[in-house]
Amino acid sequence: MPPTPDQEIAALESLMARAVADQDFEEAARLRDRLTELRAGPRRLPPGEMGLGTDRPRHVPPEGWVKPAKPDLMTRGNRPGGRRRR
Repeated sequence: MPPTPDQEIAALESLMARAVADQDFEEAARLRDRLTELRAGPRRLPPGEMGLGTDRPRHVPPEGWVKPAKPDLMTRGNRPGGRRRR
């Protein structure tokens, strides 16, 4: 069974403390960055990376949604009964 995030954080903290004690600061920095990622949760993309106003990688229409029919461009602006726009 994989370790829980809390267990993984505790293990990484002990490894980072050991790396600092051994003066291996590059390894300690790598572990610190991994700890920061774990504590922050899933990575959120910056605004606009996938389009304006969305945090989904692709558009998925709701279940049961049907694409509407295209309007007839030849009837645009006409009203029923033959009246004209003033």
